Amino acid sequence: MAPGLPAAMDRPHFIGIGGAGMSGIAKILAQRGAKVAGSDAKESATAEALRALGVTVHIGHATEHLADDASCVVVSSAIRQDNPELARAAELGIPVVHRSDALAALMEGLRPIAVAGTHGKTTTTSMLAVSLAELDLGPSYAIGGDLDAPGSNALHGEGDIFVAEADESDRSFHKYAPEVAIVLNVELDHHANYASMDEIYESFEIFAGKIVPGGTLVISADHEGARELTRRLAGSVRTVTYGAAEDADVRVTAIEPQGLKSRVTALLDGQELTFAVSVPGRHYALNAVAALTAGAALGIPAAELAPAIAAYTGVKRRLQLKGEAAGVQVIDSYAHHPTEMTADLEAMRAAAGDARILVVFQPHLFSRTQELGKEMGQALALADASVVLDIYPAREDPIPGVTSELIIEAARAAGADVTAVHDKDAIPAVIAGMAKPGDLVLTMGAGDVTDLGPLILDRLSQ
Repeated sequence: MAPGLPAAMDRPHFIGIGGAGMSGIAKILAQRGAKVAGSDAKESATAEALRALGVTVHIGHATEHLADDASCVVVSSAIRQDNPELARAAELGIPVVHRSDALAALMEGLRPIAVAGTHGKTTTTSMLAVSLAELDLGPSYAIGGDLDAPGSNALHGEGDIFVAEADESDRSFHKYAPEVAIVLNVELDHHANYASMDEIYESFEIFAGKIVPGGTLVISADHEGARELTRRLAGSVRTVTYGAAEDADVRVTAIEPQGLKSRVTALLDGQELTFAVSVPGRHYALNAVAALTAGAALGIPAAELAPAIAAYTGVKRRLQLKGEAAGVQVIDSYAHHPTEMTADLEAMRAAAGDARILVVFQPHLFSRTQELGKEMGQALALADASVVLDIYPAREDPIPGVTSELIIEAARAAGADVTAVHDKDAIPAVIAGMAKPGDLVLTMGAGDVTDLGPLILDRLSQ
């Protein structure tokens, strides 16, 4: 049976409760019986889903939203120090708990699987959560995206397994002590927090060092950054590698595209397993094998888990089909790092055949654009035409001289057809003027570009 409430978290207040990570923890606490409250900048389907669980959600940030009897205030790294509710917590002497500490507390007494890596965490965590539930193992899980409905990013299960997305961006994944850890890949990102690859490797080494005695690290044999991490760990933790590499412990022998799906064959402990993956692309197929390997490391029979992975039907914003109008399909992609952008565009190219691919790309963060803008532009050369929006700042202040023009110049230098559009509201009309029957439109980025899909479809239908 899953444990009850962590100490001192029976009346938590979440600042930014609508965020992907925060809302999941709030949901699990509410399901365990806590009196949960919180605030967010705007209304959302996630806020409504939380209210349906009895959570009090305030819109906007104000001192009066924080109850005097709150047992703690939960924050993420995105919350600024001048937030009025945070200031009020200090006045009242209410403890402030980081999101990662709250999640770590929820895992206590369970068998955690922590999924880490620069790309693919949400998909792999989702695949594990869905397949374990399909086997009636009753997992708890906390995912950085919704599966099939608002608020489906987390669940308090009755089993003893907890699957969690482990975020390296602010080093918060050092708080977890997993029985099984997955490292999908290791690349330089989150430039505001990491100055070099050596810092990245050091951070992942600390994460791997948190694996409980007798636990397992599941790590890619294909990705050079992951291979370097494996070399650096040098036998300090039990390691199982997976991938298409000849020396992988769990070896992928075939990935067969099947339209917007794929079929994967892998060798695990001498056993050949073939199973379906509901999203296209080599990277998603490898994520599925990582999930399979982690489940096997936890003692779940691979022959049972492999077909259960087919129950995963995708997660929001990961090549999610939003709809079709006037013969044009609109697909939403969360890709915001050049590696992710390239992988999703290559997957769509393989699935689309001769169809044109049009991209609406919204860069995410000034620091990421400053460091990787050239590579983002080169990735856009894989599309037939792209529209690039202004940078979505998220938690950052502008950096002088850093604009979307860095990406546009690099894209054009790579031979891409790129148009700058500064007014996001103009995008539906722009795309309707560009798109022809048979085309695929990708809205791409980690910001609010996702909101454009329905608007583009509506304009196309007119």
